[in-house]
Amino acid sequence: MKWNVDERCIELAQFICETGATVRAAAKRFGVSKSTVHKDVTARLKHINKALYEKTQPILQRNKEERHIRGGAATKAKYMGDR
Repeated sequence: MKWNVDERCIELAQFICETGATVRAAAKRFGVSKSTVHKDVTARLKHINKALYEKTQPILQRNKEERHIRGGAATKAKYMGDR
């Protein structure tokens, strides 16, 4: 699906704000790369919709701080045979 870049940035940020989704989850949901999501919601969004940018950043920061916990849980599940 071809998107207008500005519209995509706003849609991605709204999705992240509404669901608390990670960059990876948002990328999968919208069919774009993780790099695209990250660039859209950190660099481009700032110039498109500053208020939405400021609302999105704490969620991205929280996800970044929690990623080592998720990774550890995934590794544990892998070796415990839960996956």
